[in-house]
This record gives sequence, structure tokens and C-alpha cells, in this order.
Amino acid sequence: MTRILLDPEIFIIQEFGGISRYYTELYSAFENNSETKITCPILYTDNIHFKESPLFEYSYQKRNSFLIKCSELVRSYLPRKLKKKSKAETISLLKKQEFDVFIPTYYDPYFLPYLENKPFVLTVYDMIHELYPHYFTNDKTTVPNKKILIESAAKIIAISESTKRDILRIYPSIPAQKIDIVYLAHTIKMDAQTEIQTPENYILFVGNRTVYKNFIFFLKAALPILRNRKDLFILCAGGNSFNEEEIQLINESGVRDQLIQRNFKDSELADYYKKALCFVFPSEYEGFGIPVLEAMACGCPVILANHSSFPEVAGDAGIYFKLNHAADLKEKLILLLDNPDIRNDYKLKGLTQASKFNWKKTTDECLKVYQTIL
Repeated sequence: MTRILLDPEIFIIQEFGGISRYYTELYSAFENNSETKITCPILYTDNIHFKESPLFEYSYQKRNSFLIKCSELVRSYLPRKLKKKSKAETISLLKKQEFDVFIPTYYDPYFLPYLENKPFVLTVYDMIHELYPHYFTNDKTTVPNKKILIESAAKIIAISESTKRDILRIYPSIPAQKIDIVYLAHTIKMDAQTEIQTPENYILFVGNRTVYKNFIFFLKAALPILRNRKDLFILCAGGNSFNEEEIQLINESGVRDQLIQRNFKDSELADYYKKALCFVFPSEYEGFGIPVLEAMACGCPVILANHSSFPEVAGDAGIYFKLNHAADLKEKLILLLDNPDIRNDYKLKGLTQASKFNWKKTTDECLKVYQTIL
């Protein structure tokens, strides 16, 4: 039996997102695997993926929900205390040494002094902080901490060939054989029954819109199309309300009523994809890009940049534009909007491509990597 100690950090710092979804899937799979014993001291989390998983039903937080709720009515002191205590509990378990492999979930090297001779496997999701430092000028810790862990890890999992290439380009002293590629998957709830109201014709954007996610670039490229088609909308699912910069651009654009932002539950997301004319993912860089898989699995044609990991994920099911080339993106949008047959063709291609990825395959391959170092 492989005894895994899983670091709770990502569940403390991330409310939602691809990394915490990945570790929720791993945690769930290893919890139900007779060949593994997994421990993860999550005492309190606001993470949506964990709280919507079966794991939450048996968690400390669920068992003590009444006490925590009473505390929150007065102040959030107890949740804050429990988040800090999660790390202290992890250190205590590290000191006991009753595990075979440690899995950090992000790039905090706090655990290194307590490992002794136990190995750890680091998953590197992307190298965006290193490649686009101008977007992270206030972050002084991620790059040096990640470098320490990349150099110290017994094995590294890269979530795409693109990410592996970036690691080796930035840190050429790292042996290539130290890095294994394990692709991610999606957890879209295809059969969920929801009653979301959407416009009849809309282009979908999902998730965070800030910095390298490139929403402003996408919006500027699409504005001429919206002005000519008053029945067409851009629907932004998630990412919270439009910020000041976005609101100013929208107000000046003349198409304010054609921009919609909505937050969503996981169970509703599939319907947003299914009803959309297409999904646009203009991000400058991604280590993988789970929304691309989600869209394809729902039969939604995908337009994305021909860059970083995207060709690995979308294959021939993606409609690609040149990175940061607004005219090319506009051309690809018009191509899809004006041609139902092409949309249907890419819908079928997407369904085939998405079927190549699943979480069982991901978790099985991760476990193999863990076991190679024992």
C-alpha cells in the first residue's frame, strides 16, 4: 500500500480553479483506492470543488459545522484559526513520518525541513510567473519557491508537454527524465438539470478575465461584430462582476446591453457551454486549460490561440487564431457565427477529442509516478 500525505495548501488559498479541482480528483480517487492510504489535514476550506465532493461529508469542517457557523455569526476568527492550524497539523504529520510520499499542492517549501529522507513529487502547472513576470510584479515568492521545489523534488509531474519544455528551457540543469507528463481532465456535469436563462445567440467566456486571460483583447476584437449584430451577446460565466476597466470599455463601446456576466454553480456550467454558439479562450498562456476540454465535452466549438499547451489539448478540434492578433480572432469568430455546418463539424471533432481525457487515467498515471520513487 502506498501511503500518501497530501498538503492542504491549495484548498486554503484557492476558492476555485484548475489546481484545486485536480487535487480534489486525486484525493477522491486515492481515498477510494484499496492500494493507497491518503491523509490531508484540511480543517477548514472555502474551496468550491472540495465542498461539492463526497470528501466534504466526512471532513472536520462538516463534522463541526454547527460550531463553525456559530463562530462566523460573530466573527470569522475560527475559520481563520483552522486554516492556520491545517498547516501546523501537516507539519505534525510530517514529523511522525508515517507516509511514503508527500505531495505539495502549491509552491510553499515550508515542509522541506520536516521531510527527513521521505520523497516528494511536485506538480508544475505552468511557468507563467517566469515567462510573464510583468503580470506578477507584487509576487516576490512564487518563482524562487518554485525553483527550490523543482530542484529538490524526487519527481516532477508536468501537466503538458508544453509545460515540460518550459521547465527545461528555464532550468536546463533539470534532467528531462525527472519530469513525467500527466494530462488533466474535466469534471463537467453533463446530465445536471438546470434552469439557466440565456440569450438565444451568445459567445461564451468562462472564468477569470484578468491579465494574461486576455479578456480585454478578446472584447476589443469582438466589438465590431457585436455592433453589427444586435441579437448577439457575450456571456461571461464566472470571474465575478466586471471591473472598472471593463465597465469603462463596455460603456464606451455602444454595446453595453450585449455584455452579460454571471457567476454559476458547477452544476450549471454545462448548460452555458451547450447553449453557446462558441467558446472563446484567448488566454496568452496556460499549462493545460481545463475549460477547453469542458467546452468540447459539451459540444461547444472552441476558438483559442495557437500557443503554449492549446494544440495538445484541443488537437484538430480547435479553431486557432494567431496569439494577440485581433483581426485573425475576429475572422475566426465570423467564420463560426456565419456557418452552422462548420460549427457542427467542430462540435463533433470536439466530442471525439474530449473523450481522450479522463480523471481515472490522470489519477492512475499520477499514482504510477509516485510509486516509481518508492
